[in-house]
Amino acid sequence: MEYVAALTPSAVMAVAFTALIVTIVKSQGGARKNKEDAAVDAALARSEAAAGRTVTEGDARA
Repeated sequence: MEYVAALTPSAVMAVAFTALIVTIVKSQGGARKNKEDAAVDAALARSEAAAGRTVTEGDARA
């Protein structure tokens, strides 16, 4: 029975990690995607403007 005690923490962590990845993947995109993209683009523009650079549409996203 020691093998069960040894494998339980690993199995629990594997299940929790899988649930985390599924949640992250499901939350990508959707109705909020454009709003999130606009917020990121605005933050990039502010940071690059503070650095003295100009932002073009091609530079904002990779």
